[in-house]
Amino acid sequence: MLVRDAMSTVILTLGPTHTLRQAACLMSGRRVGAAVVLDPEHSGIGILTERDVLNSIGAGHDPDRESVGAHTTNNVVFCTPEAPLVEAAEAMAHGGFRHLIVLEDGGPVGIVSVRDIIRCWVPARRGAAVPA
Repeated sequence: MLVRDAMSTVILTLGPTHTLRQAACLMSGRRVGAAVVLDPEHSGIGILTERDVLNSIGAGHDPDRESVGAHTTNNVVFCTPEAPLVEAAEAMAHGGFRHLIVLEDGGPVGIVSVRDIIRCWVPARRGAAVPA
């Protein structure tokens, strides 16, 4: 099974000047746990996760004043649609994160989450023999 079999192709993209409240509203409305952050002044692609928003609020920051750019992870691990899904899962487990941005031709084409992987693997395992 490949990443393309599990990934979501509906990507929420944000800019670094969005507030965390705007990000939270957009993420909640789209029912996603992560957003791709595109900053024209920063080379590369970043990610903002629901955990980033929670950590900021938990630290007492005002979500109406905090910018997405201040909470974006920029040293992101990426994968391609053709990568084996097990490699994406291993990268997530090793790195301790729940989302991977999927890149093709240098741009984001999807996001794969732990939930996406589980959704693919559980039905595949149902037909497998249960070890004794």
